[in-house]
Amino acid sequence: MTITTPKPSGRIPDRSIYERRESEVRSYARAMPRQFDKAEGVWMHDNQGGRYLDFLSGCSTLNYGHNHPILKQALIDYISADGIAHGLDLHTDAKEKFLSTYEDLILKPRGLDYRAMFTGPTGTNAVEAAIKLARKVTGREMVIAFTNGFHGMTLGALACTGNAAKRGGAGVPLSHVSHEPYDGYYGPDVDTAELLEQRLADPSSGLDAPAAILVETVQGEGGLNAASPEWLRKIAALAKEHGALFIVDDIQAGCGRTGNFFSFEDMGFTPDIVTQAKSLSGMGLPFALTLFRPELDQWSPGEHNGTFRGNNHAFVTATAALRHFWSDTAFEDDIARRGTLLEQRLETMAREHGFETRGRGMMRGINVGSGELADAVTAACFEDGLIIETSGAHGEVIKVLAPLVIDAALLAQGLDILEARLREAMADDLAVAAE
Repeated sequence: MTITTPKPSGRIPDRSIYERRESEVRSYARAMPRQFDKAEGVWMHDNQGGRYLDFLSGCSTLNYGHNHPILKQALIDYISADGIAHGLDLHTDAKEKFLSTYEDLILKPRGLDYRAMFTGPTGTNAVEAAIKLARKVTGREMVIAFTNGFHGMTLGALACTGNAAKRGGAGVPLSHVSHEPYDGYYGPDVDTAELLEQRLADPSSGLDAPAAILVETVQGEGGLNAASPEWLRKIAALAKEHGALFIVDDIQAGCGRTGNFFSFEDMGFTPDIVTQAKSLSGMGLPFALTLFRPELDQWSPGEHNGTFRGNNHAFVTATAALRHFWSDTAFEDDIARRGTLLEQRLETMAREHGFETRGRGMMRGINVGSGELADAVTAACFEDGLIIETSGAHGEVIKVLAPLVIDAALLAQGLDILEARLREAMADDLAVAAE
């Protein structure tokens, strides 16, 4: 089979309407100055005929690629039959099918018993609901989050986010959250779970009894830091010991990105609350979910809601994705194979230049030590037709979030581009240093 190759266009399109009318807050469009008009599978196309291999996947919103034909057809059929598009929290056929499929294919096989709360369109809505519920159930205010964590841009979730630039946009104090050191924050010889245990046990530490401990198993925006199962088990045990609810933010790391549907599977603990969004709809449609143990379902009707919690189009594509990808273990097996290939290739690149890799599964990257270098590499990759971004406190991690459905040959082709551009950037750095 012929492998399609990237074919970037060379001309930056007219951007006057965006510069005249769109807010300066836009970011991705600055690094990727093209106007895109079509996408399928692992490819995005601009309106000049350019073709780009997508190693961003909408920040893991498109784990199954762009416009997957089975998901697309399910949505077309539903719209053609005049299916309900928006239903608030009314009962609909689309919601019933999603809940039944989610119960049968996701919850029951994993021995999980969660109530599902449809919160609103994005991940930050799911996090807001999670911390609000934790405070309601426990009667406490303090939430423990972690260094380099990212949980959203609305005020409650932003208070749990570590990034100073993001926090600076709040305009008000972001309080009632303590940011404790994540696994490995002080290096491999310091067990930060033990530090937290000491803080929680000491009545003079100044740390109030927490309502919740909120954690990402892999920190997507914070630099692909991956917590060990042992560390996560300790944190889960600390939450239970001190009467706090243990919340796993699985918004970016879930839906197969780290290998399994949930990023915490087979780690020896069960979160009290789990947040999901991004690839949950399967097609990039807005859809967020907060899961919690049934006894925590202490909401009164309408106490927390959101107008777009009834996105039936997202229910349809989510159901199609669950049935197609999660009815057996074949998809997980494919992710494992691709994840191994990605790991091996990134390790080879890292060894060549004295760097280190980060992440887990198909959520991996290289810490190149400098945001300036990472930006130069990703910009060069884009000029070669590869869409890829950075993460980390200083933007120093080149982050690979290829669609999970990508075949091995195309994955290798994209990694070839990354490898070549990284080698070229390092040669340029050495040449400058030698002058």
